[in-house]
Amino acid sequence: MEKFIQQAHSGWAYIVLLVLLIAAINGLSGYFSTREFKPSDKRLGLFALISSHVQLVLGLLLYFTSPLGFASLGQMSNSALRLTSLEHPLVNILAIVLITIGWSKHKRKELSKDKFKCFAIFYTLGLVFLLSRIPWNLWFQ
Repeated sequence: MEKFIQQAHSGWAYIVLLVLLIAAINGLSGYFSTREFKPSDKRLGLFALISSHVQLVLGLLLYFTSPLGFASLGQMSNSALRLTSLEHPLVNILAIVLITIGWSKHKRKELSKDKFKCFAIFYTLGLVFLLSRIPWNLWFQ
């Protein structure tokens, strides 16, 4: 079961990163242009939000079932274990909180430029945070 969750978490990460990258670029391009915020922009942001939350659920399941997660939390001297048991989960939860804040803030804005600005700032920060704590050595085994 743990192996299945780990593969789902790793595989779904590609989708999350791709959709989040597209949403962040869309937010930046919309902010720096004069185009109107369309329903397709909203759907793209929503899909990035949903996919990142699915990834969070898979990650939390993996965290509590894997020996590299919660079980190894006390071994902070080992940098690989510290990454998987503390840094990766903590920073990625923060990234998903930022994405969620961006989604929530955009709904309160009236102007298209302000909506794009929320996506540009918060989705880009979320993406950077996610990329900073991916355990690359485990991805490319």
